[in-house]
Amino acid sequence: MKNILLLTALFLSCAFGFGQTEEELKAQLAPKKDSIKAIQARVDAIKAEIATLPGWKKGAFGTIGANISSFNNWYAQGTPNNSSGNIGVTVNGFANLQQDKFFWRNSGNLNLGWVKFDDKDDPDDDDSFKQATDVFTITSLYGRKLNEKFAISALGEYRTTILNNFNDPGYLDLGVGATWTPITDLVVVIHPLNYNFVFSSNDAVFESSLGAKIVADYTRKIGKVNFKTNLSMFQSYKSSNLSNYTWINSLGYTLWNGIGLGFEFGLRNNKQEALNYALNGPTPDANATFDNIDNDLQTYVLFGLNYAF
Repeated sequence: MKNILLLTALFLSCAFGFGQTEEELKAQLAPKKDSIKAIQARVDAIKAEIATLPGWKKGAFGTIGANISSFNNWYAQGTPNNSSGNIGVTVNGFANLQQDKFFWRNSGNLNLGWVKFDDKDDPDDDDSFKQATDVFTITSLYGRKLNEKFAISALGEYRTTILNNFNDPGYLDLGVGATWTPITDLVVVIHPLNYNFVFSSNDAVFESSLGAKIVADYTRKIGKVNFKTNLSMFQSYKSSNLSNYTWINSLGYTLWNGIGLGFEFGLRNNKQEALNYALNGPTPDANATFDNIDNDLQTYVLFGLNYAF
């Protein structure tokens, strides 16, 4: 009986001792977490200072999204035997030179996508992957600094498609004006003197013109997160029908060894492209004009695996 009482007392004392140890460790952990946050804040501040130092800064990240499926005798749907797929690839890259008296910022965005739907019961069905998303943009901005926030600048920007109708249409903006850099990662370009060259085989719809160019770009890496948003606008002085804008937002979150999740969302408004589609699309409308077409907002979304270079 005495032995049982001794063993019980021993177990209780051990349990009580472990309980106290856990509470003590948790109490010691709280200030450690605060210390880690303070260290990370100092590291981020140093990285911000490094970003402002003269020299080249380069980087890139991209996203791959894929979805492939196959059905056999799945009678609940209209096409019980089919195979389908959706593949998308996007890449964002930059190379920026920062010097005491000038800067040179270069960036590129590529987004390609393919879709497939094969009805196995239809021998005449097209079973190949078809081009779906096709976006290509490169930008080069040179600025001569007036001070740390403002610069006199010149911009060249080229936009087109790669897989389908390369340079038809293609857009080349060349202009001069001012650039504002209120913070390290934000660049705002305002060029009141800009010429928008439009290259196309359909001269009846697409037309070059003089206008104003506005670009806002914010690119930043915070820990495991890569983020980029770019708004490019052209306002024609000749006609609002010749104006356009494109806004692309990209996000990448690294989980392991540069691999993570990626998301990209793009918006575009271009009345010339809308009219060209109305006149030459799958259901051509010979009476379509700038005044009667539906200039719907163009959008695309890509979600998938991401890799940060």
